[in-house]
Amino acid sequence: MILGTALFPVFGVKGILFPLVARAFGLIAAIIGVMTVSVKENEEDPMTGLNRGYNVTTLFAIIGFYVAVRWLLQNNLWLFGAGVIGIVLSYAFVLITQYYTEYKYRPVREIAEASQTGPATTIISGLAVAMECTALPVLATSAALLGAYYFGIYALAGEPGISRNAAGLYGTAIATMGMLSTCAYILAMDTFGPITDNAGGIVEMSRQPEDIRKRTDRLDAVGNTTKALTKGYAIGSAALAAFLLFSAYLDEVSLITGRAFHSVDIAKMEVFVGGLLGAMLVFLFSALAIRAVGKAAYYVINDVRAQFKEKPGIMKGTEEPDYGRCVDIVTTGALKEMVLPGLLAVGMPIAVGVTFKIAFGAGAEAVAALLMVGTIAGILMATLMNNGGGAWDNAKKYIELGNLGGKGSPTHKAAVVGDTVGDPLKDTAGPSLHVLIKLLSTVTLVLAPLFI
Repeated sequence: MILGTALFPVFGVKGILFPLVARAFGLIAAIIGVMTVSVKENEEDPMTGLNRGYNVTTLFAIIGFYVAVRWLLQNNLWLFGAGVIGIVLSYAFVLITQYYTEYKYRPVREIAEASQTGPATTIISGLAVAMECTALPVLATSAALLGAYYFGIYALAGEPGISRNAAGLYGTAIATMGMLSTCAYILAMDTFGPITDNAGGIVEMSRQPEDIRKRTDRLDAVGNTTKALTKGYAIGSAALAAFLLFSAYLDEVSLITGRAFHSVDIAKMEVFVGGLLGAMLVFLFSALAIRAVGKAAYYVINDVRAQFKEKPGIMKGTEEPDYGRCVDIVTTGALKEMVLPGLLAVGMPIAVGVTFKIAFGAGAEAVAALLMVGTIAGILMATLMNNGGGAWDNAKKYIELGNLGGKGSPTHKAAVVGDTVGDPLKDTAGPSLHVLIKLLSTVTLVLAPLFI
C-alpha cells in the first residue's frame, strides 16, 4: 500500500486499495478450495484430497488476481504476470516440500533404509537430505525475484517520475501479494498437522483397534508434510518481503542523510564484518532455540521417571499420571529459555550499528550487511531444519506402516532417534528463524536513525 502511494500519479487511490482487494479475492479462493477437500474412504490418499483443494484455491486465486489487476491497475498484464510468478512460487514450494518430506518419494525412503544400520546412519542420511533440500527452494525464489523485478520494470516503463528500481520493487511487491493469495488455505493445512497428531495420540492412549491407529498414522504423516510445506511457504514469502524491507532500509538511510545509499560495499572491512556477524547470528539463535528444547526435554524426562517411582500403578493402568506437572515444566521452560534468543534478535542489530558508528563511522552500512547476509543465511538454515525434521519424522512413519521391519524393530528404534533429533529443528528452531528474518528487517528499518 505504501508503494501504491508512491505510484499515486499512475494508479491513483486504486493502487493503494489493490493489496486489500487482492487479499480479499485470495480469501474467497481459499474458502472455495477448502470446500472441495474430500477423500474417498479406503480409495484415496489424504494428501490427494488436500492437493486437490490447493489446486482449486490456486486456480481461483489466479482468476481473482486478474480481476483485481484489470479493475484497479489499468489491466497491466506485466503486473498480473508478476502476481502469477508469486502464485507459482507458492505452488513450487508446496511441490518441493512434498518431495522432500513425503514417504512416497526418494529422500524419506533413503533415510528409512539408512535406519536399518543404526541411528548413526539415520542421522547422516537425514542431514544429507536436509542440506540437499535447500537447493530447489533457493533456485525457485531467485527466479521469482528476478522475474517479478523485471516484470515491474516493464510494467511501469516510460512512466514519468518512476525510477527503474522503484518499478522493479513494485513488481516484487505484487509477486509477494500473489504468493500470499493462497495463504489462508496454506494455514488451514498447517493447522491440520497438529490436529491429526493429537488425534493419533488420543487413539493410542484410548487403546483403539490397530486399523484405526493405521489411519491416524497416515493422517499424522500427511500432517508432518503439511506443517513442513507451510514453513517452507512462510520462508519463501519472508524472502520476498525481506528484499522489499532491505530496499526500504536503504531508502530510509538515503532520506535521513540526504545522500544516495543504494548499494553496500562488501569489500570494505567494516561492512564485511557486519555481514559475518549476520550469518553468525542465525547459527547462534538456532543453537539457543535447540538447546531450549534439550533442557525442557531433560526436565520432563526426569519428572516422568520420578512419577513412575511415586506412582507404580501408572504402568499397570491403575493410577493416573500428573500431566499438569509436565505441562508446567514445558510452559515455564519455553518462556524462560526464549528470553535470550529474543534479546539477541533485537539487540544484535542495535549493538552492531551503534558500535560500528562510533568506532568506524560505518554503522548504517554494517547493519545493512548484517541484515542482507543474516536474511540469506536464515532462509537457508530454516529450509534445512524444516524439511530435514519433517523427513526424519516421516521416515519413522514409513517404517511404522510395516516396512523394513515395522514398529518395534531395530530399524524403527534407529528412526525414532532420527525423529527425536528432527523435532526441535522442525518445531522450534526452524519456525523461529522465520520470525528472526522479519524481526531483523523491522528493527533495522525502525532504528535506522541510530546508526547514522
